[in-house]
Amino acid sequence: MQRKAYVPGVAALLAALLAGCTGSSGGDGTTDDANPGDAGTASVAAQPGKYRTLPEPCGVVGQSTLDALLPGIQQIADADRRARAYEGEATLTYDTDRKVGCRWKVEATDATEYLSVDFERVVSYDNAVSDDTQAQQLFALAEEKADLPAATVSATSDVAESGTASPTGSPTATPSGSASASGSASATPSDLQPRLLDDLGDEAFLDDVLGGSGSTAQQRKVTVAFRTSNVIVTIEYEEQPTTLGVTPDSKEMQDNARKLASQLAGSLSG
Repeated sequence: MQRKAYVPGVAALLAALLAGCTGSSGGDGTTDDANPGDAGTASVAAQPGKYRTLPEPCGVVGQSTLDALLPGIQQIADADRRARAYEGEATLTYDTDRKVGCRWKVEATDATEYLSVDFERVVSYDNAVSDDTQAQQLFALAEEKADLPAATVSATSDVAESGTASPTGSPTATPSGSASASGSASATPSDLQPRLLDDLGDEAFLDDVLGGSGSTAQQRKVTVAFRTSNVIVTIEYEEQPTTLGVTPDSKEMQDNARKLASQLAGSLSG
């Protein structure tokens, strides 16, 4: 009697298991449909950025370029001090694969001169966002922080064609901080105003700030920042005259900073 009771029970159990397996493979369409979808998402994952490395920041700026931007460096009589001035000082960073920079400071007889260059390689940790897109978002924040006047790209050509200022802003806007600090806004040509640049990298901007007034010397700071693929490069170039009433030349400083930016763009390697 026990053998007869046991065998039908085993058969019933096997039948139930077989039925369950059959029902799972044929009735649970959700599981089967999910796998192709997952595979499709992986196949369209965002691409990595073009650049995988960064240049050595203190070595990427040549001596002749430093002579042009920091003329006081040639006034340093002591050979060792002059050599150290050319070398610059590396920016402290904890991940040189992602961010590097270098600083130069020269105290000359007529002015104190500063130069800094910074490279940031942007990496997105979101598979749905490419490195380039992440870099573009970060650059937009930097541009917003610079608070450039509106409609500053090709502003003069817009006026020439239409005879009026661009509806989104005035092409004669003053350099950041210069109107209130120095009162010299009217002396600054429109083509030297803080503006977007369309001839450098994927996107770029230039800022020009003149600070100091009254009993203090006027310090000019020119910033050129650009993005190429997933790398953002920022140049800050400053001059602080030692004589009251002397104003650093905007055009000369902007030209020097833009030339350096073009050189740095060429120094990047994939």
